[in-house]
Amino acid sequence: MDSLKSTLYGFIRYRLNTGNLSFVMHRLTGLGTLLFLSIHILDTSTVYFFPSLYSHAIDIYRSTPFMLLEIVLVFSVIYHGVNGARIAIFDLFAPAGWRTGVEARTALITLAVAFILWLPAAYLMGRSMLVHNFGL
Repeated sequence: MDSLKSTLYGFIRYRLNTGNLSFVMHRLTGLGTLLFLSIHILDTSTVYFFPSLYSHAIDIYRSTPFMLLEIVLVFSVIYHGVNGARIAIFDLFAPAGWRTGVEARTALITLAVAFILWLPAAYLMGRSMLVHNFGL
């Protein structure tokens, strides 16, 4: 049992550094955005052939769980864009800057910038959800 605990601790300690978390978040936010775009294209294509199905899909999207997921989606798109810009800047203009300390600092700055850019959208979307779904 001790060897399992030490293995898991070593894996977590090794894998959960800032650079790896930034990599995983970039991949997950990209996949989430791709999933949303695929669903969006699919349901928008039903407008012409199945208008009632489209109306039903819109009703589902106006529900509280989907509106909360939409707020998360906006953060995902913003984070993915800001992190992609960070990666592009390093790769194009400062490839020697990919050092552990610099990467960790810029990953945290990226997260902070994405969060700050996301806050107004989250506020407006959350307020809209409360007004339309709960009458507040």
